Amino acid sequence: MHGVIGDGGTMSRLSSRVLLHCFHAADRLRVARLRQRLPGLDIHPGASARIGHARIEMAPGSRLTISAGVVTDRLPGALHIDLGPGAEMVIGEGTWLRTAIAPVHLVAFEGARLEIGPKAFLNGCHLSTKEHLTIGRGASVGPGSRVFDADQHDLDDRRLEQVEPVSIGDFTWVASDVTILRGVQIGDHCIVGARSLVLTDLPDHTLAFGQPARPRGRVGDRSQAR
Repeated sequence: MHGVIGDGGTMSRLSSRVLLHCFHAADRLRVARLRQRLPGLDIHPGASARIGHARIEMAPGSRLTISAGVVTDRLPGALHIDLGPGAEMVIGEGTWLRTAIAPVHLVAFEGARLEIGPKAFLNGCHLSTKEHLTIGRGASVGPGSRVFDADQHDLDDRRLEQVEPVSIGDFTWVASDVTILRGVQIGDHCIVGARSLVLTDLPDHTLAFGQPARPRGRVGDRSQAR
């Protein structure tokens, strides 16, 4: 009796390993197809093969670099990456693009550059650049948050769209449902509270929240924060 139970457990574990191997092989095949279809795509061999489930669109002359250790979820199309002509996007080593709660959208318009630093955590958010957007080392952007470096549209025939670079510093945490607009420079080790609207710069080690967001206190070293 005990032998039968043991054999069943062994077979179950073996079946699970075989199934995982099949999933991984299918993911690697998807990555190979992406590389073949998109000549400007550079995926490091050490990046997760789950990148193969992403929806990636790249116009001629654009470049996308996905570094070693970049991971995402096995959810088809939940990671959406879109680059216009001549745009460049770099996703730093060890970055987690989490799509389990909501999709992650990364958009770089024509000629723009989006830089995501090492060990960043993008969780169900939307980043859009028409010039230059930088996310620092170890920075986190939470679900429903949106970062734009441009107005997205002309206001009227006299007030045309304005574009200004945006940066989010190292080890800064942008919580859920935050909106960050053009020209904003957020320093290192900051926290921006949920549902905030950020219109002005925030210096290093600032706790800010509100609509519009205002400094409310000081934040210490977040380099070891989880």
